[in-house]
Amino acid sequence: MNKMRLINEISLLASIFIILNVLFTTTETSIFNAGIKGSLIATALSAILSFSLFMTMRKKQQDKSNTYNWVTPYYFMLPAILVLALVVAFPLIYGFYLSMTNMSLSSFRNPQLIWFNNYLAVFSDPKLLSTVLRTVIWTGINVFFHVAIGLLLAIQLNRRLPGKAFFRLLLIIPWAIPQYVAVATWKGMFNESFGIINHLLQIIGVDPIAWLGNPNDTFIASILTNIWLGFPFMMMIALGGLQSISRDIYEAADIDGIGAWKKFTHITLPLLKPVMVPAIVLGSVWTFNMVNVILIFAGNQGGDGSQILVTQVYRLAFSFYRYGFAAAYSVIIFILLLIFSFVVVRKSGVLKEGEL
Repeated sequence: MNKMRLINEISLLASIFIILNVLFTTTETSIFNAGIKGSLIATALSAILSFSLFMTMRKKQQDKSNTYNWVTPYYFMLPAILVLALVVAFPLIYGFYLSMTNMSLSSFRNPQLIWFNNYLAVFSDPKLLSTVLRTVIWTGINVFFHVAIGLLLAIQLNRRLPGKAFFRLLLIIPWAIPQYVAVATWKGMFNESFGIINHLLQIIGVDPIAWLGNPNDTFIASILTNIWLGFPFMMMIALGGLQSISRDIYEAADIDGIGAWKKFTHITLPLLKPVMVPAIVLGSVWTFNMVNVILIFAGNQGGDGSQILVTQVYRLAFSFYRYGFAAAYSVIIFILLLIFSFVVVRKSGVLKEGEL
């Protein structure tokens, strides 16, 4: 027992040393190096605690007279909690702090605390309203078509269909392909001179469109590309939900003479709600924060007419090096998404007792 106590004390001291090391040695390092260091420290801390947990549980298994301890489940959770605290909570808190400083390329070493001035600058930005509106349009159109196309295909795949496995594999390809590769391919397809999109438009008598030369056209092309990238996720979620619905319910509806549309609106959709609402919230957050598609299509220096909030944050941080101002934008985005997720989940009622 003394040996186990010694191991636990050593693990505790090591954990305290690692945390102090993080607090007092990352102030002068870059954000990139701090992130790498935090990941390595989190891994080491998890390994130390896991070893301590293993030795403790091994000793308890050898002691036949040992009774169940309510603390035991928390031992299992502790390494994951600490890792999440280091890689999620710490960057979040640091982001809030950064948003209240004037950190930029010129004041990177010695940022000054300016409190809420960055937030006042964000809300006084003349481009803010148009960027927010464009972000809402981007998110709404994408999520709508993700859900509509995904649900339609899931209903078809849930039926008895020859070659169902092949079609399922084929339809999941957009989600399986690395996103950068897929978006770069679509960018080539939207090329004004050599892209297949304009070639198809010319076949039906439409003049070629400069998809990559006009910010509004670039924005439309980005939406079309992201729709293609995102529908397989909703399709697989909806398919899983459809397969969990008992066939007996539909058979009873057939006996009562209920039509296909009423079965869809009164049986399928209500029973899919506990599955689809969290997926829609998750998909909305992902789409709202989707920086890759627009960044690849428009480029880092693209016009304001094709930018959404997250790409604006990227440009502020990595093109204009206004890290504090970009952090303030990020905090506002975080609060908006938090409120949106809470309201949608609360209003949908999916978390009510007995519904999940």
